[in-house]
Amino acid sequence: MGSGKTTVMSEASDLLCAAGIDHAAIDLDALTIGHLPPQAASLTRRNLAALWSNYAALGIDRLLIAGAIETASRLDDVRYAIPGSRIVICRLRADMRTMEDRIRWREPGMLQSELIERVSLLDAELDAAALHDFVVENDKRRVTEVAREILLTAGWPLVTDAAASL
Repeated sequence: MGSGKTTVMSEASDLLCAAGIDHAAIDLDALTIGHLPPQAASLTRRNLAALWSNYAALGIDRLLIAGAIETASRLDDVRYAIPGSRIVICRLRADMRTMEDRIRWREPGMLQSELIERVSLLDAELDAAALHDFVVENDKRRVTEVAREILLTAGWPLVTDAAASL
């Protein structure tokens, strides 16, 4: 939380659009907003699978996902939803103070304190799980630079001069 996943995903999508590269982008958190009953535990996986099926039917074969993959089970859910895919996980890192400040700014409501507390807990969970393929620093850097580094490290081509100049 607060590492910049959604912002960087959106910028990576913009870079790919500028390069004319077909793709889709999905924020996992947006797939299950609400107060849901316990039997909805697999809803993120099912919603992701449904969206991916729709994109794949259009010939899309690249997908950017913003989301915390803090457990092997969560990674299995993504693999299930996007069968046969090559999944590359980037861990975005930022200073704890930066992440907490981002949550303060983004979440001004009644759960702000709880969410700020969750930042350090999630960071520790991600450290312990170590499911990422590489790490990119997202503190005091331009979002375009961070997004470009992620795409290139993950092996996504940015083939046009328009994308290279951004």
